[in-house]
Amino acid sequence: MRQYEVTFIVDPVLSGDEVKSTVNTYKKLLEDAGCTIVNLDEMGLRQLAYPINRRNTGVYFCIEFQPTSGEAIDSMELSFRRDERIMRFLTVKLDKYGIKYNDDKRNGRIGSSKKEEVKKEEVKSAKTEKAAPKKEAPKKEETSKKEEAPVAVEENNTPVEKADVTPTDNEGDKA
Repeated sequence: MRQYEVTFIVDPVLSGDEVKSTVNTYKKLLEDAGCTIVNLDEMGLRQLAYPINRRNTGVYFCIEFQPTSGEAIDSMELSFRRDERIMRFLTVKLDKYGIKYNDDKRNGRIGSSKKEEVKKEEVKSAKTEKAAPKKEAPKKEETSKKEEAPVAVEENNTPVEKADVTPTDNEGDKA
């Protein structure tokens, strides 16, 4: 049987109840059309790549479903276009690899195990850092003296500023 997923972005200005009622509206629309809902994924509030209707964020939802006919998809997409609460939507037909990937992801065989291991390691390292006192590096002594400009000394041992010294060309004397 064919399987589709529709991802849509709901306007973030709506209250939480209005967002949930919007999602339930489309879920009910699909069920009334004879579709089987495989999964409903609330991805939450996310940053948009570019502004849509002067909004920089949106509430993302993804519904995986198996329709009995293609008419359900057409009626759903028409409803999305007419609804002002929906900022964008995308309907995709999943191939066998997409179906397997989504199933594996839902069952924790992809992605979550690595994230869980990383989180466990972070928790362990945070606990060991709290338990062991941190050793501070010894502070370097600050010198209050400023570096002085180099001083040139003439033949009669009187100091002269570097800027006052004029270079002499002794090579011309040898010729």
